[in-house]
Amino acid sequence: MSTTFTIKNWSQDDQPREKLRDKGKDTLSDAELVAILIGSGNKDESAVALSQRILASTNNNLSELGKLSLSQLMNFKGIGEAKAITITAALELGRRRRGEEATQKKKIISSASVFEVMQPIIGELPHEEFWIIYLNNSNKILSKQQLSKGGITGTLVDVRLVLKTALEVGAVGLILVHNHPSGALKPSLSDQQLTKKLKLAAQSLDIKVLDHLIVTEKAYFSFADEQML
Repeated sequence: MSTTFTIKNWSQDDQPREKLRDKGKDTLSDAELVAILIGSGNKDESAVALSQRILASTNNNLSELGKLSLSQLMNFKGIGEAKAITITAALELGRRRRGEEATQKKKIISSASVFEVMQPIIGELPHEEFWIIYLNNSNKILSKQQLSKGGITGTLVDVRLVLKTALEVGAVGLILVHNHPSGALKPSLSDQQLTKKLKLAAQSLDIKVLDHLIVTEKAYFSFADEQML
């Protein structure tokens, strides 16, 4: 008779839940943490072995694991819809937590700090989004808002809306941010034209465009750092 390798049937030392309880969360491997989420494996492998196999398919990269669709996860024997949803939800919470931790720093001191705030939000998206970060005179974030979703062109970004929001929140500085899903960091002609358009419009209200970042999953391009503003 076939049996499923459930965690409760393992020896005490091999049970991830008990290991987390008794030794702390930092002692668990990624596979053991995923095994806690799925609870059981299949008739041929334990939950940890199944988790190791799933992680191996993404080169043990949790960010890549978070990009797998429900159907892709369900291709693994032993992963049904409920388990796939649990894995997806857990990784999405982790992504949101990372974004909140970055935003809590509040003060922008460099292009790298902009990347820390925005990468969790747009760095891994399959489509382009254009955002504005509004800053006070201490370079602290007053607000950040998505302006467009899709292709980036001057016609898709309402300059009047950008400046109206800046006045409403009392911003004296703006940082433009958009992502390139392709991973390419080179700014397009449209990116450059839009930057100039917003910079010129903001100057009339004594509001400075401090930077424009192009964000990808692992890197960024800064107009300010490259002296293109």
